[in-house]
Amino acid sequence: MKIIGFNFEEIHAHKNNEFKRSNISTDVTFNDIDKSKLDVLKDNETIKANFKFIVSYKDADNLSSDLKNEISINGLLLLMVTKDESKEFIKSWKTKELPKDKMIGLYNFILRKCSVKALQLEEELGLQPHIPFPQVKAQDTKK
Repeated sequence: MKIIGFNFEEIHAHKNNEFKRSNISTDVTFNDIDKSKLDVLKDNETIKANFKFIVSYKDADNLSSDLKNEISINGLLLLMVTKDESKEFIKSWKTKELPKDKMIGLYNFILRKCSVKALQLEEELGLQPHIPFPQVKAQDTKK
């Protein structure tokens, strides 16, 4: 399996209110897996995978509140697979799952691509980064 295409299809960022402390959660879900046809790939097949990446911010002091800040990214992965891998994807997707041996690689790829975009949006909106960064003190930078 090789990833031969990646596209953002929809990006939405919403800042509802300021939280002093936020519970931040990140989630990746796959919405659809389907065969696709590319004429240039004669011996291989392609799988189109639609996904959604979400970063949710809930008020840590009021978890029962429905108010939250959120970044969501819908995207598309295009995978070049063998005929056997294609059958495996379609069979697994009947139960809304991905093949276990392919899942980690796909999640990691999506996290790498979408986390960078989410960090950019968080900075522009003034939201807390969903990836914790260590605080660097002035004395730590001296050598």
